[in-house]
Amino acid sequence: MSVNLPADLHPLPKQVKRAAGLWRQISFALSLAVLLLVIGLAAVLIVVPKVTGSIPLTVLTSSMEPGFPPGTLVIVRPVAVEDVALGDVITYQMETGKPGVVTHRVIAINMTAGERTFVTKGDNNGAADASAVLEGQIQGRLWYSVPLIGYVNNAVNGANRAWLIPVAASLLFAYAGYMILAGVMGSVRKRHGAGQSGGTMRDSAAADSGLDADERS
Repeated sequence: MSVNLPADLHPLPKQVKRAAGLWRQISFALSLAVLLLVIGLAAVLIVVPKVTGSIPLTVLTSSMEPGFPPGTLVIVRPVAVEDVALGDVITYQMETGKPGVVTHRVIAINMTAGERTFVTKGDNNGAADASAVLEGQIQGRLWYSVPLIGYVNNAVNGANRAWLIPVAASLLFAYAGYMILAGVMGSVRKRHGAGQSGGTMRDSAAADSGLDADERS
């Protein structure tokens, strides 16, 4: 005996169901990945520097290639002058008290008039920097670096930094919550629809069985 279901109760083809489920999984995975990326960026660009007193800077030139190409984010941590050693990468003011800074490697340490001076050089440069670096010019020593993230640091620098990343993180949290809720609601609707479909089929079968019995009598 065949039972004809109403059009809205016909089950979707397995391929369509499988594709819809796969798309939901991919969407959720992508949302989670982007959310984790934003959280990671917030930690690297805001939280860690603020907690440790470090300075996030962006490499703008090729003087420190290949290790630190343009666009690299370098986190510079304050360091005592006496702890600076040969081979360290330091950030120093080009002129004492001026905002412009350079991040180069220490290749020599000298004593001049009872004060340490540092000879620096870009890894990709053919010669050492023209002027020795004085103790008061040193801003810090390289702590860690992240390739390409310097461009993000530039984009969210200054006043934008205080609100842009928190807002982006909030939106992504909301989107992730929406995706989770949509998945749960979809599962509930699927189970509810399956229950209704099963009940309709049983009712139809019972009605047909009763009709057959009446006809036989």
